Amino acid sequence: MTYFSKLIGTGSAFPEKVMTNADFESFVETSDEWIRTRTGIQTRRIANLHKGESTSTIATAAAKKALEMAGITADKLDLIVVGTVTADSVMPTTGNLVQAALGATRAFSFDLQAACSGFLYGLSIADQFIRTGAIETALVIGAETLSTLINWQDRGTCVLFGDGAGAAIITRTSDPTHAILGTRLYSDGTKGDILKIPHGGSKIPHYLPEYQHKNHSIHMQGQEVFKLAVRSMIDSSLALLSEHDLTPSDVDFFLFHQANVRILEMCMKSLGVPREKTWINLDKYGNTSAATLPVCLDEAMRNGAIKTGDKVLLTTFGGGVTWASGLIQI
Repeated sequence: MTYFSKLIGTGSAFPEKVMTNADFESFVETSDEWIRTRTGIQTRRIANLHKGESTSTIATAAAKKALEMAGITADKLDLIVVGTVTADSVMPTTGNLVQAALGATRAFSFDLQAACSGFLYGLSIADQFIRTGAIETALVIGAETLSTLINWQDRGTCVLFGDGAGAAIITRTSDPTHAILGTRLYSDGTKGDILKIPHGGSKIPHYLPEYQHKNHSIHMQGQEVFKLAVRSMIDSSLALLSEHDLTPSDVDFFLFHQANVRILEMCMKSLGVPREKTWINLDKYGNTSAATLPVCLDEAMRNGAIKTGDKVLLTTFGGGVTWASGLIQI
């Protein structure tokens, strides 16, 4: 028997607090105009840790919405994968915390860290489990509280990121026409320095004298990231489409990682994607890393922009560096 993975539910969730561009003007040299014209971002959501908001709580909220759309209960899940660089703790994993919060007693769970590519990495892994027959139904989440990893004095990065979560549920099907058609995953550690968090891991833990709090935050070489992100997302998209004897004109809808409006515009121009065939929410949420794609997918599904039968291409680029593309027929 040949198995495939069908998308049956999506969900997204965000912290309550909204931070506007104007809010930055009180503590860093910037302005609403400077941020909007260079990034396309107007607002972002910020988790309130004192009120109990965390990566796992936002992820759980997104997962509950996905379960509701799918019309199943958590005890039907066999696997939970969480893509995140902002886990609640080293142990237990965010996946375990979500499993407990949902009451997904049958599911095994784990986190993976691929930065902004985390959701597509997780979706690809879950798809392989289903295709081999090892499991039937999986929950894949991209969730971040990047506000905990920001140097709030660095205007080049602090204005870019936000907190949020997106979730998708896939299940076994024998119908290849409504399924994940394919994924392509990539990484290049030789370019890891262009987007990284230097301190805070096991090499330079917080208790060593050389640890610096400012280095336990996102460091980015903006121009290098811009060039590599555009090239990587375009190339991986074309490679995946070619693998299925398709061209961009055969795709009904495109979902791009929401990093920067200029990156989006370059990718759209190169692939010949009109504005009506993509979803952009960068202006509302900023860059939510692993959450951007599942959030876009959820919003586009719920708003009717993506319809049954549509071929949807997802593509992303993340720190470390990683990048990926996926093709789904709804």
